[in-house]
Amino acid sequence: MTEYPTLLPRFLKYVQINSRSDENSTTVPSTKREKDFQKDVLMKELMDLGLKDVHYNEKSGCVIATIPSNIDYKVPVFGLLAHSDTADFNSVNVKPQITKNYDGKSKIRLGESEFYLDPEVFPHLKNYKGQTIISASGDTLLGGDDKCGISEIMTFAEYLMTHPEEKHGEIRIAFTPDEEIGTGAQHFDVDEFNADFAYTVDGEAPGKLDWGTFSAAQFSLDIQGVNVHPAVAKGQMINAIQVGIDFQNSLPQNEVPEKTDGKEGFFHLMNFEGTVDSAHLDYIIRDFERQGLEERKNLVKSIVKKMNEELGSERIKLKMWDQYYNMADELKKHMEIVDLAREAYKAEGLTINEDPVRGGTDGSQLTYMGLPTPNLFAGEENMHGRFEYTVLESMWKAVDVLRQINKLNVERNK
Repeated sequence: MTEYPTLLPRFLKYVQINSRSDENSTTVPSTKREKDFQKDVLMKELMDLGLKDVHYNEKSGCVIATIPSNIDYKVPVFGLLAHSDTADFNSVNVKPQITKNYDGKSKIRLGESEFYLDPEVFPHLKNYKGQTIISASGDTLLGGDDKCGISEIMTFAEYLMTHPEEKHGEIRIAFTPDEEIGTGAQHFDVDEFNADFAYTVDGEAPGKLDWGTFSAAQFSLDIQGVNVHPAVAKGQMINAIQVGIDFQNSLPQNEVPEKTDGKEGFFHLMNFEGTVDSAHLDYIIRDFERQGLEERKNLVKSIVKKMNEELGSERIKLKMWDQYYNMADELKKHMEIVDLAREAYKAEGLTINEDPVRGGTDGSQLTYMGLPTPNLFAGEENMHGRFEYTVLESMWKAVDVLRQINKLNVERNK
């Protein structure tokens, strides 16, 4: 494993910049802070490193750049992508903390808070004995998802630009917005990117290789009740809160995230706001099989229809839309890309974990847009909350893998 001295300071700089997305926004990107991070920080650094055609695509909210070829023959152009936004958790005043030479058994206190990274709660911590753990202060997320990936891609680019003896063809880089709210790839210009294939660098522990994801949909319910005085409510009141509870109770009670794993799908209630007069509920639906997703969507529609019939009018208004589909269905046609990553992992001594990811990546959408895009590990752990952490050695290894993919791509196509 190679040590990359600029990776840690780069990562620490990035995570202290608030770039959280906003699912309620209608702009691209969804927040000005994302755009500022993209244009003021990432674009400038790419230019300083000497990459070519560094620009910001106003339509997609993406920073695009090219590592120019230093060989005299053509090889397939591959792309590397990571997202610049962070998840729906406090991201203001992130204070990263470093635990060096972790003993593999102790609790790590998060700043001065009451919260700890406890290996009895998070057993994967035990895998990192002797390594460097980077966490936050207990009141924010860390932002490793996906500033790990950004740091690794940037460090990889820096390495190639400063080591001309390492041969490579053209390599495209893109930093995307709004992945955490599921819209980051919707406006991506695949033709402009002009790569033969790509990888997102947005996965978990070393060895994780994602080429199968959930298929996903989202829906919301707006419920209109009838609010009258409780003293005369009989036969008149329709309590919108209770209607929402009744809907939730009509779904399969064991098919929720906290009771499923592996390839089991779920319904997930993410938000419930309401009064007697009106209520609003937000859900996501996940299933690895496309047919399974359709069956879940149809179940929701049938419950809403039945409840409205019982209520005597359309008290429940349903909005539903698809988000992305299992990229395995398309990547099965491009397994040479997965095989390239597998070979790179093996060359770096990694045990490969190809369990389907219980989520999605920008690659889920990009693959269906004509850019086959599996997902590589970035070293992220406990994503989307105060217990998020990453491991410096995992991030170094991710850069090694990127170099190995490049090496194999060049050697295969001489």
